[in-house]
Amino acid sequence: MLKQIEGSQAVAQAVALCRPEVICAYPISPQTHIVEALGKTVKEGSLSPCEFINVESEFAAMSVAIGASAAGARAYTATASQGLLFMAEAVYNASGLGLPIVMTVANRAIGAPINIWNDHSDALSQRDSGWLQLFAENNQEAVDLHIQAFRLGEELSMPVMVCMDGFILTHAFERVDIPTQEQVDAYLPSFEPRQVLDPAEPVTIGAMVGPEAFMEVRYLAHARQLQALERIPQLATEFRDVFGRDSCGLAHTYCADDAETMIVAMGSVLGTIKDVVDEMRADGHRIGVLGITSYRPFPLAQVRAALVHCKRFLVLEKSLAVGLGGILATDVRMAVSGSGLRGFTAIAGLGGRPITKASLHQLFRQAEQETLEPVSFLDLDRDAVNKQLERERQTRRSGPIAENMLHDKGIVSAGQFG
Repeated sequence: MLKQIEGSQAVAQAVALCRPEVICAYPISPQTHIVEALGKTVKEGSLSPCEFINVESEFAAMSVAIGASAAGARAYTATASQGLLFMAEAVYNASGLGLPIVMTVANRAIGAPINIWNDHSDALSQRDSGWLQLFAENNQEAVDLHIQAFRLGEELSMPVMVCMDGFILTHAFERVDIPTQEQVDAYLPSFEPRQVLDPAEPVTIGAMVGPEAFMEVRYLAHARQLQALERIPQLATEFRDVFGRDSCGLAHTYCADDAETMIVAMGSVLGTIKDVVDEMRADGHRIGVLGITSYRPFPLAQVRAALVHCKRFLVLEKSLAVGLGGILATDVRMAVSGSGLRGFTAIAGLGGRPITKASLHQLFRQAEQETLEPVSFLDLDRDAVNKQLERERQTRRSGPIAENMLHDKGIVSAGQFG
């Protein structure tokens, strides 16, 4: 059914259609609307049997999800930003135990300084945690990926993060096709856990493992990620057969057949990138797009196949490996290693800074001309940065960086936070 609906509400409806039996979450913007809607659905009795558990922290939310999943229940939670960091120990435990929990991450910057707006710092900080990570370009994809996440996670006995850009998607109203319960039931079978705590058949889950077996256990987690590389495209095809629309699978291309320059990105910025590519193609530029849906596992072969025929690529990413540069770009470079392709990285949109079409036009033209630095920062205020660096050279007690930046930009007076 087509609905004009907020992204968070659409995801909540999609999750409810997947019939979770335990939902636990702690509110943190910008994911709060999702679990609020699910809590209301459970309270009204339209999602039953399901227990909505109010917890005292994000760490508790993941801990409850782990206990519920280990007991054989289909479990769901959601978080963002510092909330994801607070549950990091339990995030690793969930994957190490092979529990198919589904979690929405409403992507948001990580402080300090405090920032509630969107970038990909939170999810990418957990890229090696063992969770599958799927990134939605729009709210229709967010709905579809949640349904596939339950199927994928439960088949492989692995937890799955579905990442959607905070506010840009979670709070945006779009036309979304919400499936019927019959469609979801036809696609998603009842949960049959691979392992379960059962008093009648006692086992130990999460046992102490020493050097004699730890590497093998970790390798098996890696092996399941490799299995997901095969299963994700298959599930996307099955999804199309049931729901009548395409799903992106591991990655997807746009205007790539004759492209000399390829732009690589993931998340909602892909929509703006495609608009700019359309405008540039109208002026004769041979430019295309590669959108990454599955960040973990990373589709090395698919990325290489998409880029091998171009002359150069630019990775536009909303994250930063401090002291190195790009995070997504590192994986892309691994995929095309030995190909001789010229690659560039552009860090953009940190802390929710707008990524405008005008800036992208200029950036993409520089990429075509190969005049970019290996790592560049889109719309970085160099004057403000240099002023702070000079301040630090002149005096040891140069003050808090964040406050200085705001003061220099005339946004807040010095000492307001004191």
